[in-house]
Amino acid sequence: MTSLPNTSPPEVDSSQPTGLAGIVARAEAIGQAASRYTVPLLRISLGIVYIWFGALKVGDATPVGQLVAKTVPFLPEKFFVPALGVFEVLLGLGLIVGRYLGIVALLMVGHLAGTFLVLVTQPQEAFQHGNPLMLSMTGEFVVKNVVLITAGLLLATRPREREPRHARRRGDEVASVVDVVDVVDVAPAIAPAIETV
Repeated sequence: MTSLPNTSPPEVDSSQPTGLAGIVARAEAIGQAASRYTVPLLRISLGIVYIWFGALKVGDATPVGQLVAKTVPFLPEKFFVPALGVFEVLLGLGLIVGRYLGIVALLMVGHLAGTFLVLVTQPQEAFQHGNPLMLSMTGEFVVKNVVLITAGLLLATRPREREPRHARRRGDEVASVVDVVDVVDVAPAIAPAIETV
């Protein structure tokens, strides 16, 4: 007679949090893993939008051409709107390439800050019934640039991640030495706790 193998339930790793704490821990782990891609994605997506909007201005196909022209009435529309479009395309390319990102991002912030001129020079377009708390569609279009300015400031001020290969290798060696030192320092403190278990 053959007997069935004695199977025990799978071991559960009690060190891993369960329930809501487990979900939060997994979400944090995913966020940590994705963090290396967020700045490049932000940079590239901003670059694409800048190229797109700039190309519309260069091609005289933008719906905001008149708004832009009325914001700076002392500049000729036929020159200013396409020139702004060329500037936006160049900013977009600079964002995508990622070189001299601090300068490119600060130019982007300056460009976006300039969009707030609409609130000053054309309040009738930006606000409903003259109330600065009641934005029109144009006002919302302009005020959302606060978020884009913040994204530009993030790009301009973030620490640079590129370093020479040999420096990274040395950094890894230092990290491994620090890990060993930490284990040696902690081992005597946890030894009595392990013996009592």
